[in-house]
This record gives sequence, structure tokens and C-alpha cells, in this order.
Amino acid sequence: MKYIAVLKEGDRVGDVYLCKTRQSLMTKNGKPYDSVILQDKTGTLDGKIWEPGSMGIEEFSEMDYVEVVGDVTSFQGHLQLNIRRVRKCHEGEYDPADYLPTSDKDIEGMYLDLMTFLNSVENPYLKQLIQNFFGEESFKKDFCSHSAAKSVHHSFVGGLLEHTLGVVRLCNYLAAAYPALNRDLLLTAAAFHDIGKLKELAPFPVNDYTDDGQLLGHIVIGAQWIGSGIEKIQGFPRRLSAELLHCILSHHGELEYGSPKKPALIEAVALSMADNTDAKLETMREILEAPGAGGDWLGYNRMFESNIRKTGE
Repeated sequence: MKYIAVLKEGDRVGDVYLCKTRQSLMTKNGKPYDSVILQDKTGTLDGKIWEPGSMGIEEFSEMDYVEVVGDVTSFQGHLQLNIRRVRKCHEGEYDPADYLPTSDKDIEGMYLDLMTFLNSVENPYLKQLIQNFFGEESFKKDFCSHSAAKSVHHSFVGGLLEHTLGVVRLCNYLAAAYPALNRDLLLTAAAFHDIGKLKELAPFPVNDYTDDGQLLGHIVIGAQWIGSGIEKIQGFPRRLSAELLHCILSHHGELEYGSPKKPALIEAVALSMADNTDAKLETMREILEAPGAGGDWLGYNRMFESNIRKTGE
């Protein structure tokens, strides 16, 4: 199989890919065509079927695995596949693992590292809350296989775990460097800050927003979920509950970034900074290591509002 990451202009393709999206559109001249996004574990590729009704173009839908034959061209600086033949594949003709982007780190090892941090939390109420979520096998399975985003950063299997561990690790450092921080509260908030993404985004291979994700967003979903978990723990201090939920609700730091509240606690400030740091550094890493990222200057990036350049050796 020729992975998308190694394709270049002029290549002839004859392989199986996951059809992530399919749209029926019209050219400026009123001629119908189909636009598709193909995916494997190394990335995505824009594809065009210029003659949808022609021989060799068989029926298929979004989220089908399809065998495509076509030529790789370049359009406005991006690779594009002109699809000449396509057919839906049947089970046994493909390995789903080839089509799911996955963390390059050991997932089980990351979970053990995360639990090492969380097992050091001493507050009995926070400790019980952690156990009720992260100690439950079905939650662990979902958490370890989920992404942290549809795109931008950590948008791969294990991404939510990798991002959460990164934020917890940064918060652990901050708690040691700044004694004013309540370490138990900060580490617990870091562990829980993005659990709403388990319900905001559908699991792979879809990895797209659910109805709840579109209507509520992961911050509100997470706060509701954690609040329900708190209610099941008898005697959970009301003040501690409000402080933990505040950290979750304010972890994006600014109202314009989706946080219902701005940070009002020192732990909330630390969490928002750790979350932002891990997300932006991972985004930069993905830009620098993206297929085709040759040369020093990599072009303008909207997130950073800057032209991105590789560091000299």
C-alpha cells in the first residue's frame, strides 16, 4: 500500500483508502462532479471525480473503504487525486489499522504514567472522583482510543491521552515550582479538563462533532459529567466542587476561546496556561513534521498568525 504521506505529483494511485467525506458539486460551467476526502493513517488527500456517472465509478458512501485508481496532481499548492475508477471494498480487503492515525507513543505506557501522577493525589474526595472515572475499564478504553480534536492538535488515536498526560505533567511541574498552587486540585483538574471530548467527538474513524458537541461543546459537557460524578460521592465539599468545576469551565482562558468563565483561581490560571502550552507546541510539531514540509519557511499559519520557520541546526 502506498500511504498518502509519500504521494507526490505525477504518481499513479491504485490503493484502498477510507472515504472520509463525499460531496456532489457543480463546476462553474454547470458540470457535476464529486469531491471526496480520502484518509489513511498518515493523512488525508483531496480527490475529485470529474465524471461521476462514467463506467468504473461504482456506488460508495462516506466512511466506506474504497479502492481508487487515479493520478496525483497539484492544485494551488496542494496535492489532489483525479479519480478515474473507484469501487467499495468488502471486509477482508483492508486492515482498519492502516486508516487510523495513531499516537507514536506507547498508549498503555502513557496511561500508566498518567495514573502514577493521579495516584499521588492525597485529597480523599478528589482521589475517589479520579478512581470512579479513570479506574473504570470502559472509561479507560474510550479515553485511550480517543482524539483530542477533530484537527489542529492531537487529532489521532491516543491523542486525548497524550494531551492530557502532557497537561498533567506541566501542572505537576508548576505545582512544584509555585507552592501557592493546590497540587491536588490542579492535577485533578488537568486530568479531567478535556473528558467532555469523549462525547463532543465521535470515535474513530468518524472523529467528527456529535450533536451534543455542536450544541454544547466539550467544556460544558465535561463540567456536567464531572458534576454528576461529584454528586455520587457522599460528603464531597461544596467549595472544592465549585473550585474544580471552575477550573474546567475556564481552562480555555478567555471567553472568546469558548470558556464560559475566565480564570479566577490560581489553579485555573495554571491549568489554562498548561493546556495552551501543550496544544500549541504539539500543533507546531505537527506543522514541522508534516509530509511535504520541505525548506526552512513553511508558510502562513492561521493559529499562530505568522509565517512558520524551522529552527536552524
